[in-house]
Amino acid sequence: MELSTIRKLPNGLTSRVFPFHVSIKGLEDTVLCRDEEDYDVMVKYIAICARRKNVIIVMYAVVSNHSHEGILARNQLDASAFGEELKRIYSMWFHRKYEQSGILQKVDSQALPLENDWHVRNALAYIPRNAIDNHCPVHEYKWSGFRAMFSIMKEPGRWKAGVRPVSLLTKRERESIMHTGDVLKDVPWMLDEDGMLAPESFCDAAYLEQAFSHDPAFWLKTIGSMNPAEIEEELVNAPRRRVSDAEFFKAVSDTAKAWFKSDIGQLPLEKKLRLLPFLWRTRKTSVNQLARVLGLERETVRKALNVHEAKPAS
Repeated sequence: MELSTIRKLPNGLTSRVFPFHVSIKGLEDTVLCRDEEDYDVMVKYIAICARRKNVIIVMYAVVSNHSHEGILARNQLDASAFGEELKRIYSMWFHRKYEQSGILQKVDSQALPLENDWHVRNALAYIPRNAIDNHCPVHEYKWSGFRAMFSIMKEPGRWKAGVRPVSLLTKRERESIMHTGDVLKDVPWMLDEDGMLAPESFCDAAYLEQAFSHDPAFWLKTIGSMNPAEIEEELVNAPRRRVSDAEFFKAVSDTAKAWFKSDIGQLPLEKKLRLLPFLWRTRKTSVNQLARVLGLERETVRKALNVHEAKPAS
């Protein structure tokens, strides 16, 4: 599959964009969504923040203490800015509703590039699979973009009576329904008969569908056959935790096998150098640790990453 693609961005400009996985996670025992209103607000803020930070939502899922977003962005900076904005405005909502201070410090956001077919497909399948961990069938879960994919949205009469375009909401309605003061006159978003934001109207289904060769059975098979613990470790946990050389070596070995079908010790220099930027951006690591685990000189690692100083030594 072609990882990057050309898309019209929310600001109206056309650009080449790349896939990222963004996660917003409540740290320790912080619960971000306590009731259905919270879930609804989080979904709407995902769309609003994507528009503000000029990224495109492909897939999302919101659960009690975290959310996942598969997005298309021009670069790492835009992807990270989207995550930080979602963290910021949802924290403000949480503070207003529950009068609980300090929530911003108890929420973390991470934006990771998806740099090969394996990562893209597993991320876009893992995200809606979070419904299962909430004891709900994937296709019945209300707080994900699942039903936007391979959907009947293109058929005549898709939108039922009572469904409303967000662009036609009054200022007061935008504040009470969308929970924002943003002017949304240009968005194609639709509210369903329950007042929820319809994922068909703001998710880029075409990107996911081409990633799975336009075959819904391929996507569903990936959702059902994946190892969720492995993907969660790769996308959510590992980027937030510094690990020992032994653990890091195992993670790098797994990545090498997924990317190149080869053990790390058998990789030529060219392939090790291809791994370096991905490991640097997606793991809490250092130049020294990368050099040790990959069997490279520190100066080779620094030059490949274009950094002059290492992160704090591990």
